[in-house]
Amino acid sequence: MVNEGQPAGRRRTMSPEEEALSFAVDAARVAHDGKVEDVAVIDLRGLSSLADFFVIGTGTSSRQMHAALDQIARHAKSAGRKVYRVSDTRTANWILADYVDVVIHLFDAEHRVYYDLDGLWGDAPRVNWQAAPAGSNQAAG
Repeated sequence: MVNEGQPAGRRRTMSPEEEALSFAVDAARVAHDGKVEDVAVIDLRGLSSLADFFVIGTGTSSRQMHAALDQIARHAKSAGRKVYRVSDTRTANWILADYVDVVIHLFDAEHRVYYDLDGLWGDAPRVNWQAAPAGSNQAAG
């Protein structure tokens, strides 16, 4: 990816961290557009070797969560990203898509509360994905 605001010949490629942030923000927006509720992007850089970002959301049904995950997968493919692993069943209450540096977690309401990833990573900064332009480095603490 390149920065569009740079003059020709001076464009720079995004760093891996910038690219991961951009994808996490885009995934949050795609999930939100798919009617996933309470979407959060958690910045784990420097806190965990699991991933750089978690995108967490609450779905209203298994069908709706799968549709949102399918939309994220289509976006990822168009951005040249490949999923490493998807963990789910067709009747899932928690589905996960691992893009290595960004991990997407979609839960039903009961299981989001039960597993409480938001609380587990309560000290990690939250990315203001609704205001952050794609590719920005904007995180809120």
